[in-house]
Amino acid sequence: MVMRTVDLRSDTVTKPTEAMRNAMANAEVDDDVLGYDPTAQRLEAEIARIMGKEAGLFVPSGTMGNLISVLTHCQIRGSEIILGDYSHIHIYENGGIATLGGVHPRTVKNNEDGTMDLDLIEAAIRDPSFEICYPTTRLICLENSHAHSGGRCLSAEYTDKVGELAKKYGLKLHIDGARIFNASVALGVPVHRLVRAADSVSVCLSKGLGAPVGSVVVGSKSFIAKAKILRKTLGGGMRQVGVLCAAAFIAFQENLVKLEGDHKKAKILAEELNKIKGLKVDIAAVETNIVYCDILKGSKISETEMCKTLEQHGLLILPEGPQRIRFVIHHQISENDVHYAASCVQRALAGVAEENGGK
Repeated sequence: MVMRTVDLRSDTVTKPTEAMRNAMANAEVDDDVLGYDPTAQRLEAEIARIMGKEAGLFVPSGTMGNLISVLTHCQIRGSEIILGDYSHIHIYENGGIATLGGVHPRTVKNNEDGTMDLDLIEAAIRDPSFEICYPTTRLICLENSHAHSGGRCLSAEYTDKVGELAKKYGLKLHIDGARIFNASVALGVPVHRLVRAADSVSVCLSKGLGAPVGSVVVGSKSFIAKAKILRKTLGGGMRQVGVLCAAAFIAFQENLVKLEGDHKKAKILAEELNKIKGLKVDIAAVETNIVYCDILKGSKISETEMCKTLEQHGLLILPEGPQRIRFVIHHQISENDVHYAASCVQRALAGVAEENGGK
């Protein structure tokens, strides 16, 4: 019988704190579709201020935030966007930009640190003089931190260079900032500086910050005005949404200061896992709250089997591809939980070794 559960599947699994629940119960609300919910207005204005942008818009999810941003920048069907081949928008968002917006993705290889080579980005921009055959490039998308690269952070200087490239060709720049605050803390750079070159940013509230629901899209006032119409079209206009926004305010107050601790715990976990025979972790690549762990050949266990075995020990994680598993630290994981997780993995691999005659 499992006596203890440690959930490291994602930083989306956090439960609302008592302070969040109280704030939700007492939130001042009105009809946000009509534009009158005061708590939503305050949250949108505050996130926009923090990000150094003119206005913000609360949306139910990061996926919708990215979708709205892309479709607002690419209002003509057949537009093309340039994005990483391992970006969240390209892999994990149901192909929504193509399905709902008729937007064509043109991928550029993501490097191990989540960046794309500038010369490859520039080479991917279509020649407008041959528009009789080519789609029209309108947007470049970045992701910071880059989840599929293990939470690696894009520097302000790199983002500036991509922004300069976008302006050179009359394009827009969108940043999927699902964990932008993790990147800010890890780099020691104010978040508004990290996104200064961006025309729009989608900021997730329910990942590292631990709010129960939602993201905020930020950009210029004219951009947000168009985005709000698209939010309604996509079914994302909610009425007394201040109930959710109130929890997000508490998340900022309580959890923003905890991100550095999350990153330290991720590093501890990475170091402990790397000591276990049969596993390998690139410790230098652990910059924020995500840890990727490779199961070495000869361990006699697959990533799926590993996850099932660990679940029996009360440790919940997710497979991340062939012979790779992922651990994500969040504010409700203690350092003791981290040590327990590593011990569960150690026992799981030892059990496999015993079943195979200790080989």
